[in-house]
Amino acid sequence: MDWPINERPREKLLAHGAASLTDVELVAIFLRTGTAKQPVLHLADSLIQQLGGIRGLLEADYQTLCRCHGVGLAKYVQLQAALELGERFLFASLTRGDGLLDPSTTRRFLKSKLRGYDREVFACLFLDNQHRVISYEELFFGTIDGASVHPREVVKRVLHHNAAAVIFAHNHPSGVAEPSQADQRITERLKSALLLVDVRVLDHMIVGDSEVMSFAETGLI
Repeated sequence: MDWPINERPREKLLAHGAASLTDVELVAIFLRTGTAKQPVLHLADSLIQQLGGIRGLLEADYQTLCRCHGVGLAKYVQLQAALELGERFLFASLTRGDGLLDPSTTRRFLKSKLRGYDREVFACLFLDNQHRVISYEELFFGTIDGASVHPREVVKRVLHHNAAAVIFAHNHPSGVAEPSQADQRITERLKSALLLVDVRVLDHMIVGDSEVMSFAETGLI
């Protein structure tokens, strides 16, 4: 309350919109309170510095975050809720009733779901015949450098959802969104298997640390 009104995060957001806030100010709003020795803005700044930015803060597990002075269960829960709200907003954007026409929204959603894993995870977006999203599922979990993908299980999930088309995605924990020969081979196997049940494979996206590579955009599918 000692800060000038026009510099307080909540008042600044109301006056100028959320985009006008710095990372520190946004985190301070979610934390709500500081400590006896540390105002909330100073606490937010300290957490961002200690954990390597917003991404490090939101991806930190409970033990890591609570080793930081001034953070306990309540603040950890608040930050996790903020992260989950963002992911649900992105998924709602995909399932709002329109066909899947915006690759950037798909990229943001898949990055939010897969980038934080320290092992490979293979996922699928199931689509109807208008390319509207029916469901998102993470189907196979592997190691740091690979995940075994079983076409038969993929076909079973496609039929379960009565999907007409699919988009595959998996992450590369190395951070490099470049397709391997194994990635290309399994994509061809999946395409062939799904062709037998008249289901189209629209894309296979690889999630790296800072980018998402699309098979469709690079002519690999």
